[in-house]
Amino acid sequence: MRDSKTHIITIASKLFLQKSFKEVTMKEIVEKTGLSKGAFYHYFKSKEQLLEEVLDFFFTEVMVHDYDKYSTESFHRFFHDHSNGAETFVKNYFEKFKGNESESEFSMNYFSLVFDAIKLFPKFREIMLLGLENEVRIWSAVIKTARENGEIKSPMTDEEIAQTFIYLGDGVVMNTIMHGSQIKEWTAPVLVLWDKLYEQIKA
Repeated sequence: MRDSKTHIITIASKLFLQKSFKEVTMKEIVEKTGLSKGAFYHYFKSKEQLLEEVLDFFFTEVMVHDYDKYSTESFHRFFHDHSNGAETFVKNYFEKFKGNESESEFSMNYFSLVFDAIKLFPKFREIMLLGLENEVRIWSAVIKTARENGEIKSPMTDEEIAQTFIYLGDGVVMNTIMHGSQIKEWTAPVLVLWDKLYEQIKA
């Protein structure tokens, strides 16, 4: 039974990302799953309920950094590992969910889905903010160690440095998507700017 539910969530995820939440109909989702209407509606009574499950799937299983794999021996190594990790999981994400649309269009659908979710489910905004707070906390801990080891020196607090790196990365990715860039063009400009920023705080 669980396999059927997971199958529905995976199919719905693909459709929401290949089109948009508003464009996809329940009828289309049912048809794409290959399940009977009865089997489908056993798990999901509405498209909104299905979206909640899709979002939970995305932010607990798909769009997750495995920070345990990133080096904490130096801040420089950490953000390089982060860049490589981001490129890998975004490529995997594209391979799993992308259809015939362009990479830029597909990526815009992702952001559209996020904002639709924020409007529909106020608690989702809290989940996103908690995720960001956790990310800042992880970066700040690495920066704190780097400062204590004499690797970096800055009048900025550890948290301010972490926020600067994270928000800079997010902004560059959004900008490249808006310009229709391909995935291979996303991480390179982020890493260039991160390296330049690192030079400003390196002891």
